[in-house]
Amino acid sequence: MLTKKQRDLLHFIHTRMQRDGVPPSFDEMKDALDLRSKSGIHRLITALEERGFIRRLAHRARAIEIVKLPESLGGPSSAGFEPRVIEGPHPAPERPANTRDLESLYARELPVMGKIAAGVPIEAISHVHHHVAVPGQMLSSNAHHYALEIKGDSMTGAGINDGDVVIIREASTADNGDIVVALIEQEEATLKRFHHQGRSIALEAANPAYETRVYPADKVKVQGRLVGLIRSY
Repeated sequence: MLTKKQRDLLHFIHTRMQRDGVPPSFDEMKDALDLRSKSGIHRLITALEERGFIRRLAHRARAIEIVKLPESLGGPSSAGFEPRVIEGPHPAPERPANTRDLESLYARELPVMGKIAAGVPIEAISHVHHHVAVPGQMLSSNAHHYALEIKGDSMTGAGINDGDVVIIREASTADNGDIVVALIEQEEATLKRFHHQGRSIALEAANPAYETRVYPADKVKVQGRLVGLIRSY
């Protein structure tokens, strides 16, 4: 049984991870729940972990994995549950129901196409530097993906730090609020939050030290959307 604050925090973390691919910062959690200090967030996080709703990954700052959701947030209902009995001493392992399930079990190699600016734009990405293994469940089976190394600190408010590797799903369109790879005037590429404003496109940083940059819509080309992040320590 979750308290209202615990449920609100779990819902906020789940929503942000669905939208951005990375968990929110403790400051963002504190502001979202209107708490005065981060110590209250620590207590709520610990309570959610003890109840089995989230898992904190060891030695990774702010790395949170959602294990399950309560029924009120879209999790499975316990009604009608029946225990499954397996006869025999060594049951055969279950096979995935389809190819997509099978793909989600294994890591896939993605090309790292170089560095992209999370700051001021840098030169457009054009060649493969190396490859990185990515969990299959992070990827869509019907889309092409690639990886980029982050250079700069303009997206730290979204949990994206200098040196992180972001996983990008190729796309030519985006919804307002999406974090995208944007090619500017066919010359420079940057990772920013996307906002379409009439005949202009605003590329918004997630760090107040950087101003939002606005360009004519025909000067910006979306090359992909953020779907995941890998951090090395």
